[in-house]
Amino acid sequence: MQFQQLQYFVAVAETRHFTRAAELVHVAQPSLSQQIKALERELGADLFLRARGNITLTDAGEALLPLARRILADADTARHEVQELVQLRSGRVRLGATPSLCTGLVPDVLRAFHDRYPGIQLLVEESGSHDLVRELARGALDLALIVLPLPPASPALTTVELLREDLVVVSSPEARAPGRGRGGVQVSDLEGERMVMFRHGYDLRELTVAACRSAGFEPSFAVEGGEMDAVLGFVRAGLGVAVVPRMVAARSGRGLRVTPLARPGLHRTIALAHRSDVAPPRAARELQRMLLER
Repeated sequence: MQFQQLQYFVAVAETRHFTRAAELVHVAQPSLSQQIKALERELGADLFLRARGNITLTDAGEALLPLARRILADADTARHEVQELVQLRSGRVRLGATPSLCTGLVPDVLRAFHDRYPGIQLLVEESGSHDLVRELARGALDLALIVLPLPPASPALTTVELLREDLVVVSSPEARAPGRGRGGVQVSDLEGERMVMFRHGYDLRELTVAACRSAGFEPSFAVEGGEMDAVLGFVRAGLGVAVVPRMVAARSGRGLRVTPLARPGLHRTIALAHRSDVAPPRAARELQRMLLER
């Protein structure tokens, strides 16, 4: 099995077209087809069902695809690691972070990193923890800032706890204050409040809904499905209240009333994660150090 054959296989699997795949990897289409056939002979199984205008993966192809992607990603990481200069004058870091952390923690750390290492390319993927764990597992990210605990059946990741962050309630200053005018809000006070809720897959959605159910009620949604900026905008417009991290509220507090949650409150634990079986590239290790020392 050759590395180049895996590249061609993944290209065909993603384009579902031999000619477009050949163009993608800059090789003649007959050469690509010959290499795919050689790979199939090596493995003793067909990887594609070939019908005019319709290329689909066989069961063997479906099994090989995630493994091939991981091999290619690991090779790409190794290439970048070797190419980095000792003084960290070049290279890249692929960082994943939840949207709330991209609003709160990440900008300041990335600015400090960029000031120190201006030649390092920073690639940021913004998504929920579940998606980031999958991206780490397949080698598409070097590091990720995720919310603990890890999802069930997570791949082998090394995690280091970074911070424990309080959650607060934000509302429009023009609307009635939540919590019946007291200084702090109990989760039970949110019963009957119209809430602005994040989309499915957001860690904050799952945490908030679980807290409401533990308090004995189902939350009432005025609007749901938003990302962080949209949720804050809907709250400013007076559509309802939302539960957000204190760090986000502090940065985005303009036009918002911020009310703390009374004890015991709600919290979330942020961790820095990377694959256990592959050491992050040197530039990523330097960003990791800066995050842990922040």
